[in-house]
Amino acid sequence: MARPTEKGERRRRLLAEAAAGLLAEGGFEAVRHRAVAERAGLPLASTTYYYASLDELVTAAAEVLGRTELDEAMATLDAAGSDDDPREIVLDMLLGPASRTDGLDAVLRHFERLVGAGRRPYLAPLMRAQRAELDALLTTALARAGHHPDPVALRRIVALVDGAVVSALIEADADTRTIARAALADALST
Repeated sequence: MARPTEKGERRRRLLAEAAAGLLAEGGFEAVRHRAVAERAGLPLASTTYYYASLDELVTAAAEVLGRTELDEAMATLDAAGSDDDPREIVLDMLLGPASRTDGLDAVLRHFERLVGAGRRPYLAPLMRAQRAELDALLTTALARAGHHPDPVALRRIVALVDGAVVSALIEADADTRTIARAALADALST
């Protein structure tokens, strides 16, 4: 098999990044060959040339978006000063970093993506790998806040916060970040 060319790698990356942007903004249904090609500024045929199927393109989008969020979380954690509350960084990781600025819409898009990934079994290996990285970052952030949960306790904390947020999403005007903050405080107090 021939090695990919620099131009081919660049086009493949542009398509994955365009698909990731669509995934972040509109969920899995927004990732379509035509929309990705238009966003990337490439011919429609390039989507099927560089990605064998829509599932492969969606996987690339989820990988880019997940990697971006994990890198942002790591950078935020690394840049945090002594005055920064590590629990807020935990909330960014659990609700999506845009939850600070875009509120309910950002949280809804983040959770729709997580739930939607469950309907796409081909994403399971990627989601497991990214979840392991997220767990490591969460453990570090919680340790900075003076909490040292084992893996089982960490899953319980995440489940409690996720459950509170999903429940809050039923109410269209809910302040999901405040609700998640309270759930996190409850989980850490036990």
